[in-house]
Amino acid sequence: MPDDNVPDDNVPDDNVPDDNVPDDNVPDTKVNCMNSKLMQRSRARRAGFSLAELMVVIVIIGLLATQVVPRLMDSFGTAQLQKTKADITAMDNAVTEFVTNNMGRYPTSLEDLITKDQNGRTYLGRETVPKDPWGFEFVYYPPSGGTENHEILSYGADGSQGGDGKNKDILLSDIKNQRI
Repeated sequence: MPDDNVPDDNVPDDNVPDDNVPDDNVPDTKVNCMNSKLMQRSRARRAGFSLAELMVVIVIIGLLATQVVPRLMDSFGTAQLQKTKADITAMDNAVTEFVTNNMGRYPTSLEDLITKDQNGRTYLGRETVPKDPWGFEFVYYPPSGGTENHEILSYGADGSQGGDGKNKDILLSDIKNQRI
């Protein structure tokens, strides 16, 4: 009777690989290399966006822009008006202070409000007369014809007298009478 511990040369051992039989666990480098290239190509094709997707995004952005931009422009116009009103009111306060300190005498121009007094102080608290938000100088008319009313104004976005909308003149008298 044969010994069970001695291997029989005629019986194949399951633990020893046979060189003639392909092993499914060992990768075939040629096949894996081809698969890798195909996967890279398919990933490259899937990377990015299609033209249709880009067009949808562009249309959505365009629709949003048509809603947002006009509102921003309206807000910008409102801000310019508010800044102009605040500057005119500040200059009016400076004129009033000037008149009080100079025994009822009105300044002849807005430059008088930035001329330093003996203490080195200006009535506007700055060294230059401000310009309106459109870059134009404010216009000042001292009282004339026996009235005590002076006028400070901006000619608006167009810088010329008259106009409507953003080109409308902004006057101190309209601000005081709450017409603006």
